[in-house]
Amino acid sequence: MLCGRSWRGRSHSPPGPGLGLRALKKMGLTEDEDVKAMLRGSLLWKIRSPSWRKQRLFRLQEDGMTVWFQRRFQHAPSQHVFSVLHIEGVREGHQSEGLRRFGGPFPPAQCLTIAFKGKRKNLDLAAPSPEEAQRWVRGLTKLMARVEAMSQREKLDHWIHDYLRRADTDRDNQMTFKEIKGMLRMVNVDMNDMYAYRLFKECDRSNNNRLEEPEIEEFLTRLMKRPELEEIFGRYSGEDRVLSAEELQEFLQDQGEEASLLHARRLIHTYELSEKAKRHGLMMLDGFMMYLLSAEGDIVNQEHVAVYQDMCQPLGHYFISSSHNTYLTDSQIGGPSSTEAYVRAFSQGCRCVELDCWEGQAGEPVIYHGHTLTSKIRFRDVVQAVRDHAFTASPYPVILSLENHCGPEQQATMARHLRTILGDMLVTETLDGRVPKELPSPEQLKGKVLIKAKKLPGPRAEDGAGFASDREDEDEDEDEEGEAEASEPRRRAKATLQIAPELSDLVVYCRATHYRGRAAPRLRARTPPGPSPRSRARACHVCSLSERKARKLIREAGNDFVRHNTRQLSRVYPQGFRMTSANYSPQEMWNGGCQLVALNFQTPGYEMDLNAGRFLVNGRCGYVLKPSFLRRQETTFDPERPGPPLATLTVQVLSAQQLPKLNAEKPNSIVDPLVRVEIHGVPGDCARQETTYVLNNGFNPHWGQRLRFRVRVPELALVRFVVEDYDATSSNDFVGQFTLPLGSLKQGYRHIHLLSKDGASLSPATLFVHVRIQTP
Repeated sequence: MLCGRSWRGRSHSPPGPGLGLRALKKMGLTEDEDVKAMLRGSLLWKIRSPSWRKQRLFRLQEDGMTVWFQRRFQHAPSQHVFSVLHIEGVREGHQSEGLRRFGGPFPPAQCLTIAFKGKRKNLDLAAPSPEEAQRWVRGLTKLMARVEAMSQREKLDHWIHDYLRRADTDRDNQMTFKEIKGMLRMVNVDMNDMYAYRLFKECDRSNNNRLEEPEIEEFLTRLMKRPELEEIFGRYSGEDRVLSAEELQEFLQDQGEEASLLHARRLIHTYELSEKAKRHGLMMLDGFMMYLLSAEGDIVNQEHVAVYQDMCQPLGHYFISSSHNTYLTDSQIGGPSSTEAYVRAFSQGCRCVELDCWEGQAGEPVIYHGHTLTSKIRFRDVVQAVRDHAFTASPYPVILSLENHCGPEQQATMARHLRTILGDMLVTETLDGRVPKELPSPEQLKGKVLIKAKKLPGPRAEDGAGFASDREDEDEDEDEEGEAEASEPRRRAKATLQIAPELSDLVVYCRATHYRGRAAPRLRARTPPGPSPRSRARACHVCSLSERKARKLIREAGNDFVRHNTRQLSRVYPQGFRMTSANYSPQEMWNGGCQLVALNFQTPGYEMDLNAGRFLVNGRCGYVLKPSFLRRQETTFDPERPGPPLATLTVQVLSAQQLPKLNAEKPNSIVDPLVRVEIHGVPGDCARQETTYVLNNGFNPHWGQRLRFRVRVPELALVRFVVEDYDATSSNDFVGQFTLPLGSLKQGYRHIHLLSKDGASLSPATLFVHVRIQTP
């Protein structure tokens, strides 16, 4: 039941201190001095450039979830809010690119940066004093921790009461039927007037055509009913409508969960809201709903949320989260470059970032997309960002992929910056001082930075094979096949002339080279006779391939390419014609065993959804162990010929809850949601099916439709759940999605917590589904 939260005030204007503090009281923060100061508000300087520094009033709203700030114009002020849910982190001092460049007039102790999830720009702020800056840093950190620990039900309570405050247009703490109708449209449901009025009158106990707070709570309780959950609960609880531990145990067995009585009793103790029921070892409907909305009722296997895989295998045995043109925040033609793009990539678990290095002024190399209008950033600033942020989200090794366009002198400068700034983080020699026969493991390289680049000819192995790498085919502007036709001596001479020894010495485990495995049929005839490709392959060699070339190898020489990727790393990057920094689907490259599948992290879309889904598990550490058939050197696996289906996935799409409103400016615009389930895997597994749409209901739509898929290679398959707003005359609008590996998907009745287009939480929006996976 929704319990007595205050809904006084309006969320789009700054509430006065002392009003409506029950929400914060529930969070246990009403007596916190930092939070009290934030409720009073602060005049903070907002900093954007050397000339743009404006003082703005910032104030925490009494829901404890949103911060209000004012923009002052000549005639009338405007207000804005941001949610604590959308904050990625809070940094003290000059720890953002904006404050390092423009924060000079303010001492670091007075500065802070609020970094957001998704594509929203940082908020760089300066307080009047160090004490006030610290209050905001500490206060926001506490609120973020508390919000992170909130149950889905608590988040829902905050969400609905925020809309109640907005709908109370005359601020009399009562709701007329007109205000109730306005609130229903705000929460994305177009309820029949007769039904809504009947519900309103049933709750109007005082019979004065207004709902007061207890009556509003009753209205909300009825509005939030979940008939599909009540039906499931009744099926197991029987006529008394109460679950005993034994009955809950039966439900858990059908869910495929651990089904001991001890576990059932623990769930009752954890999620039951009634102390009386808890003392008798019973679970009521509200407690059952709390359990299903919790992490334990989530569709993601919670055992896979932390690092659970073997991290002691060679680097080449893992998929590694990788970024392309990491420095860009927008288009690769004229978009800005920023060190913040590296910080954001690292926060998402990225472990391989790209640095396009060019000659800069005053002997300082710069990073940008060459021969375009993208802005430039200093190489050493990027290296400092690596030092400061590379290991905040994951302890496992980071690979710096250098696309080097500098002359020897500035290459030496690059090497000096790498050594002096990264210090002991930088790998400058093999771990045991010997020529590597296989790559070290992520565990062995924790906290280390590897350089991927070209290398000068070095010592020769016992069989006489050299370790010098060929010119890397990483520059999209070059004709790869034409480059492949160049003679070996010519390419080696060109590479030798262009590589500074100081930079070459830093390339240890990731030596850039051409792909030397078996070529696709059309290319194979051009390959000059010589030693077997496998005899020349070395564990420390890394080939870089365009998406087109990688796709061709997978389709025409699939098994040989898979075998190549069991021995050494391959990096795949987007084709150069993608001017808007669009992405390709990474799934096809993972099917071929490619480890470093580089995407434009700044470009949202289903491709980045797949990337986030692939690396959702294993602690989001950026390393996911490849299936065993992609790790065995003599594997027979070919993604184009995977064999018969090994699993059947059945998804019954039951309902959705509190879907976001797509057009807040049009209160009468209500979504018509449909759900699509997609399978991304080997070509034979790729499929999609969708439900019908529900008219004018984004609050609690119901489908009850079954979708069935047959899967040949479940170890590689990703499942993507998508909600769209149906449109008969144009393409559907995106509402939300969630993607995860099939192997991490839990069976039974599960909630799916939806994400926005750029990966931010859409809380409290959920899907409710039933999942069954059958194997022969």
